[in-house]
Amino acid sequence: MSRYLYLVRHGEQVDAEFGLPDGPLSERGREQALLIAGRLQGVAFDAAYTSPLQRAVETSQLVTSRLGMAPALPSALLMDCVPSPPTPDMPAAFEGFFGGVSEEELAAGEAQMADAVAEWFARSPEDRHELLITHNFVIAWFVREALGAESWRWIGLNQANAGLTIIRIRSAKPPVLVSHNDVGHLPRELRTGIAQDLAI
Repeated sequence: MSRYLYLVRHGEQVDAEFGLPDGPLSERGREQALLIAGRLQGVAFDAAYTSPLQRAVETSQLVTSRLGMAPALPSALLMDCVPSPPTPDMPAAFEGFFGGVSEEELAAGEAQMADAVAEWFARSPEDRHELLITHNFVIAWFVREALGAESWRWIGLNQANAGLTIIRIRSAKPPVLVSHNDVGHLPRELRTGIAQDLAI
């Protein structure tokens, strides 16, 4: 039996480039949400969950409405966070990233991700399909976990807005990364949240 996690990064946020901590979706973000909903048509989801931040909630509302599902359940385990502190084996090039992150934030993010992995990487006695609408770093941590990589490896994993990542949790074998940051459903002009020279 397998548990499938469909991880979707929220749509583009209004004025995200100005560093606002949260806010509504931009018009492009709404379009992205509707397109990922179209991409997921045909999946018989057992449940949907969302980060409680506004940009994720709005994405989830558009997606679940289009799919004819019950509203996504908010979960603090899917909140935006920094998943882990720096480690001795981490390349020095990444050290600057942690300069503005407090010890308390690092400890909270680490605890949150430990709980999130315990929640969603638990094996299921039956096939199950779950939609998780969340944030870039959270998805990166889940991918790192699926691959069994060193704890700092999440730093170099980036997801586009409304990009799709699928992880299969198997009952007797290690997890499988089925797809990562799939943006095939988005036209080039709607591929945001990643370096524009890679938005092909």
